[in-house]
Amino acid sequence: MFITSKAFSSYSADDLVKAKSFYVDILGLDVEEDEMGFLTIHLTGGGEVILYPKPDHVAAKFTVLNFPVDDIDKAVDQLMSKDVTFEQYSGSIQTDERGICREGGGPLIAWFKDSAGNILSVLQEV
Repeated sequence: MFITSKAFSSYSADDLVKAKSFYVDILGLDVEEDEMGFLTIHLTGGGEVILYPKPDHVAAKFTVLNFPVDDIDKAVDQLMSKDVTFEQYSGSIQTDERGICREGGGPLIAWFKDSAGNILSVLQEV
């Protein structure tokens, strides 16, 4: 039924001007604003994410967007140089002093928040 559907993800932000600046200036993504003020983030491979304004926005408490990278340490360094702060976890998920989870047999992963507090990640397959 959906085999030919061009699916996309969407989530909200409280300030689309700040969001556009974050996704363009910090993450270096191609972002387009439509006539209704929604943002379309164009991802490598043809995928898209729609950001829509929501005055009573509540940030997602889970990861809404993952960015696979070849070298997580380099990606973390580049983002930190742009004042991105990485989340620190010490419960069932453990991160190191840089915010990178290197345990559990899965990908190396580091979580950070966008300008609206939504959780994003960079991850490196091992």
